[in-house]
Amino acid sequence: MKKTYILEDLDCAHCAAIIEEKVGKLEGVSQARLTLLTQKLVIEAEEEKISLLTEEIKKIVKKVEPDVEVIEK
Repeated sequence: MKKTYILEDLDCAHCAAIIEEKVGKLEGVSQARLTLLTQKLVIEAEEEKISLLTEEIKKIVKKVEPDVEVIEK
């Protein structure tokens, strides 16, 4: 299942790469792509794990970029 998140106010390419890498390593995530220009993070993951993954993604983003807001699409 694909899930899209908007990472509002993300403007650091290095931070985006770190977030993409960390999210991609989460259990249940088969693919993670973060496009800095559109501020979109798209993951492919097991449907039953999406809600747990959403919380983990928010934690990762807050740790790397505390001012960025994660919005589920």
